[in-house]
Amino acid sequence: MNGAESLLRTLLDNGIDVCFMNPGTSEMQFVSALDRVPAMRGVLCLFEGVCSGAADGYARMTGRPAATLLHLGPGLANGLANFHNARKARSPIVNIVGEHSTQHLSYDAPLTADTALFARTVSGWTRVVASADRVGADAAEAVAAAIEPPGQVATLIVPADFSWSEGGAPGGAVETPVRRPPAAERVREAARILRGPEPAALLLGGRALLARGLAAAGRVTGRVFANRYAARLERGAGLFAPRRLPYFPEAAEEALARLKHLVLVESPPPVTFFGYPGRRSCPAPDDCQVHVLAAENEDGTAALEMPAASGLLETAPPARPALPAGAPLTAETAGMTLGALLPEGAIVSDEMVSSGEGVWPHLAGAPPHDYLPVTGGSIGQGLPVALGAALACPDRKVIALEADGSGMYTLQALWTMARERADVVTVIFANRRYRILDIEMRRTGAGQVGPRANDMLDLARPHLDWVRLAEGHGVAASRASTADEFIAQLRDALRERGPRLIEAQLG
Repeated sequence: MNGAESLLRTLLDNGIDVCFMNPGTSEMQFVSALDRVPAMRGVLCLFEGVCSGAADGYARMTGRPAATLLHLGPGLANGLANFHNARKARSPIVNIVGEHSTQHLSYDAPLTADTALFARTVSGWTRVVASADRVGADAAEAVAAAIEPPGQVATLIVPADFSWSEGGAPGGAVETPVRRPPAAERVREAARILRGPEPAALLLGGRALLARGLAAAGRVTGRVFANRYAARLERGAGLFAPRRLPYFPEAAEEALARLKHLVLVESPPPVTFFGYPGRRSCPAPDDCQVHVLAAENEDGTAALEMPAASGLLETAPPARPALPAGAPLTAETAGMTLGALLPEGAIVSDEMVSSGEGVWPHLAGAPPHDYLPVTGGSIGQGLPVALGAALACPDRKVIALEADGSGMYTLQALWTMARERADVVTVIFANRRYRILDIEMRRTGAGQVGPRANDMLDLARPHLDWVRLAEGHGVAASRASTADEFIAQLRDALRERGPRLIEAQLG
């Protein structure tokens, strides 16, 4: 058995049976082994950023790793942006990167790079394999590192000669770690604070934003917030709905105003996305004490259930919105349509950027669904995350809500959706502009947008034709310019299986 086959069999022994790949010459032994070990599903992606983003989406929905297979340092570099998002999402991923054969490295060939240095920027664990007989054992250690709570990217760099050389052996299955609840005294102290006389709130992240954690949080006295950059939120009618912390610092500061205590559950302390002139980076009041009920690697749900008291927090059940028949097509009317038609159990991958706040409120009354938001803020995650979620949950409808500008970063995901018949409906919010940068131009004190600056934010010369772009990648597509057209097209798309794209031309 060569090193590549021992690597593949080690992954399978640990329940990793999907690999998102964009291989090259140094990875051909792994690709060849797919025919000898057919239980591994190889998913070809045309760009490494699709591989890394799809593995992120897969991990968010399953809680377990997929593998990625990338080509040398430059190939890894192409995937770094979505590995950054996966790192912020705490997604477990086993990232395999081929390397030049050991004797070839000293010649500084065209693709030679410091692959390990690239890897360490996004990986919590990195190793370069030292011999063919170590490939399986090192792969097992990579799996163990990836699944260590709260989850991380583990990168294994495999020189080509150790892939083709004989002497490999599978590394065996590793023990699945158990998240432990925090110490009882910490739970009692948090309960005392939350029920005390001073204003206090919970900030939830991680697995505490799934249904069981939400139910427990709804029985704890005090206000409850959701970390807007947490990897996954279960949402919809019948589920307790924490308030999502706002994006802009003024609104976030207002939401947290007058708090004396903020209790963290599997979440870091709140921080604004960017720094702005004259504004602090932490939106909590300066005199607010921050407490940790459960760290990000602990079982926050169990902690919430321990101090849970009777008396569910009263929240008015949100109504499902009416269809906006006869209205112009805007982010708000698109959101109303989505809220009215979203099927139960849907998975929503959100990278709408400037359109998001118009859509978000209207999904609250939809049937229960999973919401996968932007985590690290590196542009281009929406389509790959949707792809990975669809392959993780093939019996559930996935809806990718994507801005036209950010969608262009990983457009190649559409091709893999078509190839794999992934059940993804993509909605492109087409305003033909980097709209969020209009806002940020003013917020950063850069002043009004002049004609030359405007040219750097404009996507209308030429227009991006998303129907033709989608069809060129094998995905059926249509264009809506009114709410009625969007309603009809979304209904059709939700009835069908397989990938479909709707370009929503916002008025």
